[in-house]
Amino acid sequence: MRAIRFRLVTATVALVALGLGAALPGLSQQSAPTSPSPAVPTPVASSSAASPGATPEAKPAPTPANPSTAAITSTKEIVLELGKRTISLLDNGKVIGSWPVAVGDPATPTPTGTFKVRNKVLNPQYQSTKSGKVNPTRGAQGPLGDRWIGFHTTTKDQYGIHGTPTAWEWTVKGREAVSHGCVRMLTPHVRALFDQVEVGTPVVVKR
Repeated sequence: MRAIRFRLVTATVALVALGLGAALPGLSQQSAPTSPSPAVPTPVASSSAASPGATPEAKPAPTPANPSTAAITSTKEIVLELGKRTISLLDNGKVIGSWPVAVGDPATPTPTGTFKVRNKVLNPQYQSTKSGKVNPTRGAQGPLGDRWIGFHTTTKDQYGIHGTPTAWEWTVKGREAVSHGCVRMLTPHVRALFDQVEVGTPVVVKR
């Protein structure tokens, strides 16, 4: 499986979505999330919060803070255990929340190591950089759900934690290794995590 690129168009920040299956709800084709996608998808981020399925007025998203300079006073830490397919939020070493996840396929694994939250996006929208078509669905049923937490960027790719539309919830509930490297969470779970972390919060990914 290949990495799938996307960008936050409203912020003119180039990113790569690695957590999608081949075709997701709202696209012209439906296929298993383990199949490689010939299309290169792109989410258009809206900085305005909206209820799932809503189409809010597009507004430029703020430039993500540099995690190396972000002032972090919190004692919180995100810990992802790939073997258990579990993501946890710790505060002073104490687990205050733990949830199931779907992770990267063996061919496109979720990277291991210590990272930091690089950006947080409400209601990202899926757009193909190959065709330029924008998936009109925003919110919880959008291909990336209604929350995106980016934690690692290479010269061409970005990895993140994001929501999952209903059609692909089984991948999270079954703790599957099917994504292109991103971490999928159920909607209420990713919302809870999103609300409790900041740009710069440590993200530790273990095998």
